[in-house]
Amino acid sequence: MHFVTIEGVPYTWLNQLQKIHALVFDDANLPLEKLESKDGLICIFAIENEEVLGFKIGYTHPDGVFYSWLGGVHEKKRGQGIASQLMKQQHEHIQALGFNKVRTYGRNERKAMLMTNIKHGFDIVSTFVDDKGRHKIIFEKTLV
Repeated sequence: MHFVTIEGVPYTWLNQLQKIHALVFDDANLPLEKLESKDGLICIFAIENEEVLGFKIGYTHPDGVFYSWLGGVHEKKRGQGIASQLMKQQHEHIQALGFNKVRTYGRNERKAMLMTNIKHGFDIVSTFVDDKGRHKIIFEKTLV
């Protein structure tokens, strides 16, 4: 397995990204326009045999903090540390770009991701209810 980091929209990997996104997020669509609208988009893929096993996507939030937006691992490859490796790759890359803080949101229904965030040094800084009525937890980590 190796990692591919793309700054900007990952046009070459777009079809595979959309397929794995749908698998991870209950058939949810990830439109190209949504990716193209994000300033400072960074996509990291875990690749094996030219197939995307997992992904981590984030972008520069208007307040200057890097927002780790979406991520997931194919269900057949979970439990192998791929999400942790993707997170590590993301944090190293954005730190090299000059970011000193990363933020992400989590939901109680996705306990594995909540635990991964805590394991990797994120702090819970707040909660809110989004416009769809879902309770979300805000995590932040200072990069050292």
